[in-house]
Order: sequence, then C-alpha cells, then structure tokens
Amino acid sequence: MLQPSPTRKKPGRLLRFASALVVLLAVAGYLVVQYVTGGAARTRCTVVSAGDDGVRHEFTPEQAVNAATITAVGTTRGLPERAITIALATALQESALRNIGHGDRDSLGLFQQRPSQGWGRPAQIMEPTYAAGRFYDHLVKVPGYTKLPLTVAAQRVQRSGFPDAYAKHEPDAALLAAALTGRSAATLTCTGLPATSTRAKGPDAVRAALVRDFGREVLQPAGAEVSGQATAAPSPSASPSASPGGSVGRVVTLPVAGGRGAESAAEVRRRGWQLAHWAVANASALHIERVAYAGREWTAGSTGTRWRTAPATGSGAQGAERGTGSVRIITARQ
Repeated sequence: MLQPSPTRKKPGRLLRFASALVVLLAVAGYLVVQYVTGGAARTRCTVVSAGDDGVRHEFTPEQAVNAATITAVGTTRGLPERAITIALATALQESALRNIGHGDRDSLGLFQQRPSQGWGRPAQIMEPTYAAGRFYDHLVKVPGYTKLPLTVAAQRVQRSGFPDAYAKHEPDAALLAAALTGRSAATLTCTGLPATSTRAKGPDAVRAALVRDFGREVLQPAGAEVSGQATAAPSPSASPSASPGGSVGRVVTLPVAGGRGAESAAEVRRRGWQLAHWAVANASALHIERVAYAGREWTAGSTGTRWRTAPATGSGAQGAERGTGSVRIITARQ
C-alpha cells in the first residue's frame, strides 16, 4: 500500500513560516521607524486659543518646525503678525506645511515656488528659511497687504490657479501666528515620548537651529550688556544664565531683552514666549526635554494641552526660570 509522501506537508509548513516571517518583518520595521524618528510618529502638536472658546489646531512635529521657521523669519524682519498669518495660511494650502520636493510642474517646497519663475535654485527653495524669506520679499511689495483679505494678499504673491483656496486656512494660521509670535502665551504644546539618549543632539544643535531661523542676534541681542564674549565657552561652575545664548551641560539659556532699554515689558514677554514656543515646536527634531519661561514649563512626554506652573521661586536656575529675562531649554541626556 502506498504511503503518503512526507513532502506533501511542506507547503503548509512553508506557508506558516512565511506568515511568521512577514509578521516579524513588520514588527522589526515598526521598531526601526520608532528608533529613527525617536517616537515622532506618535507625537502630535497642539495650539489652543488664548481665550475660553476651546478653539484648537493639531499638527505634526514636521509641520510645527516649519511653522516656527516661517514665523521666526518674519518676526526677525520686523514684520507684523498679519504677515505671519498670511504666510502660514499660504504654506498650509500649498504644501500642508511640509517641505515637499515635488508639485505642479517644477513647484517645490513649503510655498511651492518655481525655479523657472525666478524664485531661486531648487536647493535654495528646499531650504525653509530661504523659501519663507522669498515669500516675504514679495508680500511686502503688495500695497496695503495688511488690510487686504488674506486670500487676496496671498494670491498676489502666489498667482495660483485656485485663488480662493487660501481663505479656508486663515483660522488655523491666525491661531498658529498668535502662538508662534509669542502674543498668546503658553498655548503651544507637543505630546509624545522624550527623545532617547542614543538620539540626543545636545545644545550645539539647538543653538545652530536658532541661528538658522533667527540669526546670530538670538544668542546675544545687539546692545546687550554682558561681561565677556558671547562666543566664549562658559566655565563648568558657571550658572546657566551666566552666558547669554550659552549652554551649561544640557541647558541652553536664551536672553530675551535686548539691553537697549526701549522694549516694554509686554514686548519682552512676547519675545520670550516666541522663543519658548519655537523650542517646543522643535522639541522632536532637536530632542529637547524641557522648556521653561516666566514661571511656566513644558516637559516632553506630557499629555496635557497646557503649560504647567514651574516649581516655587528659588535661587539660581529655578529663580531664573520664573523670570521673564531668559528662556531655558533643556536637551535630552546624551
């Protein structure tokens, strides 16, 4: 009598093996993505209204970084909040605040600018600070742009085939502009896991990104009266606030007041909250663990949508965190 061939069971075993392999590869792929992004895929950023109307807008860390850059470029040029709102609404429509390397015909970047139309070289357009600057170059040439309807002002710069499309983004753009210019205090947060130690970038990366977006004056505003050179490395025993724009260990301390004596308390606080919100927006990319300003603090991994009250006033670092003269940024351990 013929016996069943043992090879007839192999297809079943091979199928089960293949299925298990697919599952293992999927799990491995997920873990790799989480390692590479530092958990950024699970991180969401939120901006809320400063009022009690409950208005809020959620966006990704990538969008947060780009929005903060667009805002920094505009405020560094001394442009009004309305200009920032127009720029953010335009980028929301053109690219969803993503720095994409494709688009209609040769359109590229945050604002879908075209090299063939004189906006710059492709590599330049793909640099967010350059792209934002070029947008503002054109916007300020529009007569009375601050008083025009947003969609009209944006269209005169972009000359889009969909001229009315910008209007629908105005509420979200206005909410973002209020937070990222610092007018609305403690209204922008990001949730998610703190960066892992193996991915930490440290204070130097934070300082480089600040200079990229704001210029070198952000580390030591012109006219600030401090002893020593701004570029001098602080001594290990110095307090974190001893060197404006400097860092001690994992801490970067940013001066807010310019030392010119002409800024009002409101202007100083607004500048401080702009820098604090910028740091939170960049937390995932730069592996920032905590940001403190004016008696409030944000900590990576927090699930709340509001900043928390900082510890009671003390001397040294804690006392500095409760003042309005500087923003403290603490990076993840390396």
